[in-house]
Amino acid sequence: MANRADEVEQYMAELEHPLKAEIQAVRTAILASDASITERIKWKAPSFVHSGDDRVTFRLAPKGIFQVILHRGAKVKDTKGFAFEDESGLVEWLAPDRGVVSFPDAKTVKAKKAALVKLVVRWMKATAT
Repeated sequence: MANRADEVEQYMAELEHPLKAEIQAVRTAILASDASITERIKWKAPSFVHSGDDRVTFRLAPKGIFQVILHRGAKVKDTKGFAFEDESGLVEWLAPDRGVVSFPDAKTVKAKKAALVKLVVRWMKATAT
């Protein structure tokens, strides 16, 4: 895939995590969902970029779980006029424009991966600047 980054490939090769295979599967599915989504390492984890800005970032600590963070970039943005409808029910919203999807085990990843990918694609489009 042309949207894969060497730095993320290296990061994943060195990653020691009990859900490494599931993390890799989610990463691959997100990148395959839309050719305009690229990746890089941001905040010490794989991050997905759309229109030049980080929008979705993995959180791989603590080691027993992994999380997918939905955000609108590193800097806090005004949320006036911003709305996102979470039809998936997967997201724990920390703010109107910042949410977390948690995966405690492989079974949960398998059950929710397709819904997560659809959510990420919608999030990327909704937050494009």
